[in-house]
Amino acid sequence: MTRREGDARPARPPWMLVLPGLVGLAFLVLPLLGLLWRAPWSTLGTRLAEPQVLEALRLSLVTATAATALCMFFGVPLAWLLARVRFRGVRVVRALVTVPLVLPPVVGGVALLLALGRRGIVGRWLDDAFGVTLPFTTAGVVLAETFVAMPFLVISVEGALRAADLRYEEAAATLGASRWTVFRRVTLPLVAPGVAAGAVLCWARALGEFGATITFAGNFPGRTQTMPLAVYLALENDPQAAIVLSLVLLAVSVVVLAALRGRWTGTP
Repeated sequence: MTRREGDARPARPPWMLVLPGLVGLAFLVLPLLGLLWRAPWSTLGTRLAEPQVLEALRLSLVTATAATALCMFFGVPLAWLLARVRFRGVRVVRALVTVPLVLPPVVGGVALLLALGRRGIVGRWLDDAFGVTLPFTTAGVVLAETFVAMPFLVISVEGALRAADLRYEEAAATLGASRWTVFRRVTLPLVAPGVAAGAVLCWARALGEFGATITFAGNFPGRTQTMPLAVYLALENDPQAAIVLSLVLLAVSVVVLAALRGRWTGTP
């Protein structure tokens, strides 16, 4: 006998799925609960006001915002090329764009050193011609964060471009609008939610970047020591400070997920 349509009684889920699902949930949640449990709540405000914490927070916010701006400046046109232009090797280019998603961040830092270091392919020319040195500087932090974060923006914007209705762009073109006008006045408004979601993801990824940053830019307080690097250093000297910094990053992650609610799964 089949369950009638509209019956309020839900189907009983099989325990073979429920049990491992609950274990997986516990595995993901318990470390976060441990962080909240061990947090020095009584001295949280005082520790957040410490100079080294404020400096790491300031540097993280500045570099993550600058990296996001670079990602948008270069990533949105790149996503448009991948979504709208047909050329040979597009799949290879798309694969190269997404490589930083799966590449170990430390390897990304080594690659940046080999490309932009003083003896790198481009870095040597920058040093000789302009006297510009990027490794172990704040600019190096921005570049490291841009390298690891840009794929998030490109993937999000490319998906939005592919889902956009081309008829609006075609109508604008038939009315005499130039390609740049169509892109600026029609395409960008159509994909604005995708751009915003990609920018938020990009900013959050840049804020939490560790491996490429410490490899390419080092860990110098006030210059290259972002919050993840400060957490790593504080674990050896002041574990309570490491917990406080971790709480700040956790709060940022929760805010980002709340801002992107439904964009990954389609749920409200």
